[in-house]
Amino acid sequence: MSASTKGLVIREQTIGESDRLVTLLTADLGLVRAFVRGAKQTRSRLASTTSLFAYSDFSLYKGRDAFVVESATPIEVFFELRQDIERLSLAQYFAQLAYELGYEEQPEEEMLSVVLNALHLLCSGKKDMRIIKSAVELRLMSLGGYMPNILACASCGTYESNLMYFDTLDGCIYCENCPKAGAVPCPKNVITAVRFICLTEPKRIFSFSLSDENLNLLSSVSEKYLISRIQRKLSTLEFYKTIKA
Repeated sequence: MSASTKGLVIREQTIGESDRLVTLLTADLGLVRAFVRGAKQTRSRLASTTSLFAYSDFSLYKGRDAFVVESATPIEVFFELRQDIERLSLAQYFAQLAYELGYEEQPEEEMLSVVLNALHLLCSGKKDMRIIKSAVELRLMSLGGYMPNILACASCGTYESNLMYFDTLDGCIYCENCPKAGAVPCPKNVITAVRFICLTEPKRIFSFSLSDENLNLLSSVSEKYLISRIQRKLSTLEFYKTIKA
């Protein structure tokens, strides 16, 4: 079996002395594991096109245990990420999220689009990283089957109030008349931003603005909600937080 697909390398692992096992995020095939023969050799023509964050046009054939990369033509390598450790660490976090939340043998067009757009924004440096991080967390969670119930108050059905509460454990919201212990109090515009990220078209999810205080709040609740669903520490997130601190 052979296949041609455009994919983003979101994970790489050295196999033996010279081979590489990569995981690709693709629009049509979802997550794809593929061996790259001789990728670690100095003169390998596949070294750069199959490295982490390389977005390439791949020609694959099916091996015994996984696909094997026959050829790869680079589309974008996101070189600018290597020039800033904070942006690079955040990109690594996004790659791990895609690996955790994506599916094999199932189209992941929207997930690929979200991650690629996020990497472009990280490279440009023109968007607040808190916006990029929160948008990727909430949208990838929604695509992975964990969209929070943010349409109305879980208790009384009220659509919005000036102050609302985000329950990061149960994944729902409450209005100001139905406060719940442990839920995070959020101004209305923070909940509006959560709704926007989860429900608008993929290319627009980064197009919102909040005050500095509310951006910090959004970043906090989106991260807490994600951790409550994945239920384990993410090494790349811990590293990003260490770098940021």
